[in-house]
Amino acid sequence: MNHKPQNVRIEDGVFLGFVLIVSIAFALVIEPFFAAILWGVIAAILFSPFNQTLLEKMPGRPNSAAGLTLLIIISVVILPAIILGVALVQEATLFYGRIESGEINIAQVFAQFQARLPDWASAFLARLGITNFAAVREMLSAGIATSFRAVAAQLFQIGQSAFSFFVALSVTLYLTFFLLRDGPSLAVRLDRAAPLRLTHRRALMQQFVVVTRATIKGSIVVAIVQGMIGGTVFWALGIPAPLLWGVLMGCFSLIPAVGTGLVWVPVALYLLATGAIIKGVILIACGVFVIGLVDNLLRPILVGRDTRLPDYVVLISTLGGIDMFGINGIVIGPVIAALFIATWNIVTRMRTGDGIEGPLTAQSAITQERPPPL
Repeated sequence: MNHKPQNVRIEDGVFLGFVLIVSIAFALVIEPFFAAILWGVIAAILFSPFNQTLLEKMPGRPNSAAGLTLLIIISVVILPAIILGVALVQEATLFYGRIESGEINIAQVFAQFQARLPDWASAFLARLGITNFAAVREMLSAGIATSFRAVAAQLFQIGQSAFSFFVALSVTLYLTFFLLRDGPSLAVRLDRAAPLRLTHRRALMQQFVVVTRATIKGSIVVAIVQGMIGGTVFWALGIPAPLLWGVLMGCFSLIPAVGTGLVWVPVALYLLATGAIIKGVILIACGVFVIGLVDNLLRPILVGRDTRLPDYVVLISTLGGIDMFGINGIVIGPVIAALFIATWNIVTRMRTGDGIEGPLTAQSAITQERPPPL
């Protein structure tokens, strides 16, 4: 049995320590552009099938294929998002101004809602101990006003940091181009460099790619569709600031189980309590049979059998990810959760002697022949 000389082991240890130090230093250098790099990787993973299709139609022209794919990303994702952001800023500012001017009086709206409550609802609230409606009204008014002030302050900061935003966007698009063009070769290099067993690294790499795609398609796309439908319904019913409420519904749709109901249910109750029975019934019908069913209909089509994390895992990992990483946590949280489950599946199979040649989950299998492409 061969043993390395003592000096060779020391040199190897020093070199590994140096590798670790250099890697940490590099991570600190690129940390200011963490979000830009993350979304560049996500865009490359999400649009790599389209880029691969273009490569098959124009073989030997990877630059042209990556450039066309990047133009599609800009046209389909970036420009609509910027236009939506500008419109959202304008609508949120206008809505906040109407509250500040007294045109929208939260206290008065609450008083009308309270006055029109049926007897059974008032008795139910009394049994819950909610009888001091004046205090509740003042608390809600102050809370809503404070929330909109905070939103206005954030929008002002976004306006001031427009230059930083466009710098980060440029980095994202620049990185996306090269990841689309060089993605397969980079995947091969990463596969060779990772200090893991072949089956382990192939399993984890594929799980990362699969879960990232599934998270985007199954969460972000569904959120966009639900927000658009919800905003359209609010607009058709004449509810103020439909774009703002539509964006809120899109954001809340990322939360399993309750989702968009956190927005449209209170509005529907208010419409019913204030005498707008027809509008309230229409909103409830659309919320239950249209907005609520989008998730059940679209998610299986978009995600297929790629991944199926339990709802409670998605909920906890999404909220935890947002708390730690901000908006980027929408993707980071579920991806970390999926990798956690995949890693422990590997550990379980190693301990039980089953190996890891089979699927990591019921929905995804390990590709053994070649590393998964970006």
